[in-house]
Amino acid sequence: MLEMTREEFEELVAEALDRIPPELTRLMDNVAVFVEDEPDDPSDTELLGLYEGTPLTDRGEWYAGVLPDRITVYRGPTLRMCSSREEVVAETEVTVVHEIAHHFGIDDARLHALGYG
Repeated sequence: MLEMTREEFEELVAEALDRIPPELTRLMDNVAVFVEDEPDDPSDTELLGLYEGTPLTDRGEWYAGVLPDRITVYRGPTLRMCSSREEVVAETEVTVVHEIAHHFGIDDARLHALGYG
């Protein structure tokens, strides 16, 4: 498995977030991004990221006073699937875009069609 400290990986996630166009980040609402070493479910060894929350497209008048949506990027599975730092950078960017797309209400089928599977 490729070695990378938690801090280095967190920096890659931050850099991927910085590459999201400002016109999109301005539209993001009530969402927080986290880095975890592993998914909660130990059998989920290939899960690179997870979006938990209510997509912007599903929010209505009732949406108020709720905890932020949560995007989590998982370090362990990403490092296990990549063989170089360059691959980690690319995969982290894809994962961040994928999870942000869920925040905007884009489903997995559409993301796979766009190459973010």
